[in-house]
Amino acid sequence: MTLCFIPLARAFGKLFSQLDPLTAYTYDIIGSLAGIAAFSAMSYFSLPPLAWFAILSALLLLLSAKRTVVFAAVVLAATLIEVGQLQVGAYWSPYYKIVISPAVPDGYIVDVNGVGHQAMTSWQYKEPFYKEVYRIFGNGSFHHALILGAGTGSDTAIALANGVDSITAVEIDPTIQQLGAQYHPNHPYSNPRVHVVINDGRSFLQNTTDHYDLIIFALPDSLTLTSSNTSLRLESFLLTQDAIAAARAHLSSNGVVVLYNYYRQDWLVQKLADMVGNAFNQPPLVTTYGGWGRAAAIMAGPRLATLPRNEFGIYSEHPAPSHSNTLRILGQGYYPLTSMTPATDDWPFLYLQDRSFPTIYILGLAMVALYALVGTVTFAPRKTLRRFDWHMFFLGMAFMLLEVKSLTTFSLLFGSTWLVNSLVFFAILSSVLLAILFNRYFKFQRISVFYLLLFGVLLLNILVPPGALLLSNPILRYILASVLAFAPVFLANIIFTNSFRDSETADIAFASNLLGIMVGGGLEYFSMLIGYRLLLIPVIVFYAAALLLRLRSSRTPGRADKQAAAELVPASQTDS
Repeated sequence: MTLCFIPLARAFGKLFSQLDPLTAYTYDIIGSLAGIAAFSAMSYFSLPPLAWFAILSALLLLLSAKRTVVFAAVVLAATLIEVGQLQVGAYWSPYYKIVISPAVPDGYIVDVNGVGHQAMTSWQYKEPFYKEVYRIFGNGSFHHALILGAGTGSDTAIALANGVDSITAVEIDPTIQQLGAQYHPNHPYSNPRVHVVINDGRSFLQNTTDHYDLIIFALPDSLTLTSSNTSLRLESFLLTQDAIAAARAHLSSNGVVVLYNYYRQDWLVQKLADMVGNAFNQPPLVTTYGGWGRAAAIMAGPRLATLPRNEFGIYSEHPAPSHSNTLRILGQGYYPLTSMTPATDDWPFLYLQDRSFPTIYILGLAMVALYALVGTVTFAPRKTLRRFDWHMFFLGMAFMLLEVKSLTTFSLLFGSTWLVNSLVFFAILSSVLLAILFNRYFKFQRISVFYLLLFGVLLLNILVPPGALLLSNPILRYILASVLAFAPVFLANIIFTNSFRDSETADIAFASNLLGIMVGGGLEYFSMLIGYRLLLIPVIVFYAAALLLRLRSSRTPGRADKQAAAELVPASQTDS
């Protein structure tokens, strides 16, 4: 995969050395904006990989030299044939490759990205934790239910079968929901009592004004360690103590919140029970299962007070059944709370037992660093390495961390959907383009002023907790988030494009910046230790280092005279 980028990168570097730095960078950003727009369109229509590779192949052929175009065409044609064969029988969503296969005794098994995800079978065959809340409170006890992570519809089918009058089913993946509507044996999504919403569950909780007497967190699990953009999973902000508190705010006076799933570790059940208990200020009612897997159902809310006082005591467990092919109740009761670190909006890592840096991430980042170091030393000329631009390197590290913080802020406020991610990247690139125009037409004599403004806005972002941005009015929320998230991005781009414009070796400066971006991408995983808000501290440190290097270079004889002379005339004249 990495080798495929080397020819493009070499051609890219040559173009940067042949054009004015800001002109080259302008074309680069416009191309990136077009790429984001193309990605958004292909995601919207859920186009298969063959369409993606066909567009890529056409662009590569246009960029190929005459002497290599035939060879490139043959290689790309073979690639398209292979891609076409790999996608046979699969469905494609903005998030997954989806394959369905017949299940026993009826319905289908749904695999995503090669991993078993869920089963579309009749509700009678579903695991007991789906039905536990109805078993405890009785058929027909609930009138208005909200299901977060409705998937192909099994949770909805069970709610319908147990007499729920009105159901709002929220699912983030449109293709998975459509497959459920088409293939689920009970056809729950065709029932007029069901209202389907395609949205991020946390975003829906933040924007809805309705109240429910039953809210179900229905096995929300993206089955991936991380998303493609940050260490966040698709459901990260849905499974935090703050999200559970948001669900509590939408409960009726006689409502209950339920979380259920397979949980492979006992500490994970304890962590979720603590989060639910802290959000509701009461020990949750927990039912655990064993035999075939390990599962739990966790409940809390005002409706627990209606249960007979002696029906459930303190949680206790029975020995796990051996060699069983069914789930059986292991224990039940009110779960004692502990001081385990909860997942929060600032530290949304449910599947970490505590603040830590897992070994798998350390090994992965070390491998990437090794490949990058070997590649740089092997392919970069020695004279290029000696001219490495540390100022641009620190700007790259800082900006990557700043970009991650902006992306996580908007994922929290508006959802972790592909559309939100596309809009955030489009906005960031647009701010880069705007900063280029500013630096093309205005010569800033004291760029250090922009550094100071940036430091001030970054400190404000550190002081403002994520929950303060979750305003009930979405327009005010967007305005406040845009100011706090994109003001530092714009200021950072003013600083970068100013330095890039004055660079004497644009290709080396850009390469140094890209290496910094790569290192910054690795440092982003320190959020597992300190949370996302405190990531802005190293951002300030790196920008301070870049400022010191810029000030030192400006005092270098010859360079300072050149900059002073340039500042005597408008930038528009110097570019002519």
